[in-house]
Amino acid sequence: MAITAAMVKDLRDSTGAGMMDAKKALTENNGDMEAAVDWLRTKGLAKAAKKSGRTAAEGLVAVAVSGGKGVAVEVNSETDFVAKNADFQKMVSGIAHVALGTSDIDGLNAADMGGKTVAQTVTDAVAVIGENMSVRRMVALEGASVVNYVHNAAAPGMGNIGVLVAMTGDNEAFGRQVAMHIAAANPVSLSEADLDPAVVEKEKQVQMDIARESGKPEAVIEKMIVGRMKKYMAEVTLLNQQFVVNPDLTVAQAATEAGVEITGYARLAVGEGIEKVTEDFAAEVAKMNS
Repeated sequence: MAITAAMVKDLRDSTGAGMMDAKKALTENNGDMEAAVDWLRTKGLAKAAKKSGRTAAEGLVAVAVSGGKGVAVEVNSETDFVAKNADFQKMVSGIAHVALGTSDIDGLNAADMGGKTVAQTVTDAVAVIGENMSVRRMVALEGASVVNYVHNAAAPGMGNIGVLVAMTGDNEAFGRQVAMHIAAANPVSLSEADLDPAVVEKEKQVQMDIARESGKPEAVIEKMIVGRMKKYMAEVTLLNQQFVVNPDLTVAQAATEAGVEITGYARLAVGEGIEKVTEDFAAEVAKMNS
């Protein structure tokens, strides 16, 4: 498979590896991006394990809560200028409140908003503002109580990152602290039980390959993996992460002290997973072929 400069750039952006290392990883794995990331990690050349695309799209995430239900909705625009527009913000806020009566993105787009569907409302706004927009994602969360938080708020209830936390008990102040923690720490799942078993097994295999690179005996490697997987769980699962407000406690321990149980969460960041390719790759192509 031909390895393109764009593929190399994508791998570099997701791992922090050098250009030639990224090219070699792709070459060794026949262009398979995930296998190339694992290869780089095994060789100790990847600076980050996460492969989420860098944020390049603009817009806002809005949150709304009513009773035991909360929603977060991402509405994208082409430029940050539009995201700061009062009319755009009013529309996004309205869409979030309409979302409280829906369960998914299709239902939201078809829902009524002042006599028109949400989809038509956005289409009309595109015609007026002259910039492409879309309701990209929504997530709904239910619980005994739901707390919301927005990071880098552009207006009340909307910003760059929106977080919802569902919990038992009545401690809104603590729930907000947890929501702020989630905004900063970006956990992969609530607990180990919520992680995809295939993801866990893949991480274990990667860690074993890394350990084998050290040349240690298999018996020693097995013991090393137990500790490394425990550390992995402490990094990616919310309840096992160190609580940013009090790093001496895990989030689960802090919740117990606060008299609540965290039952779920959701986190949306503007442009997550979207990348606008605007760079000229000519220079990198020249370097790769030199």
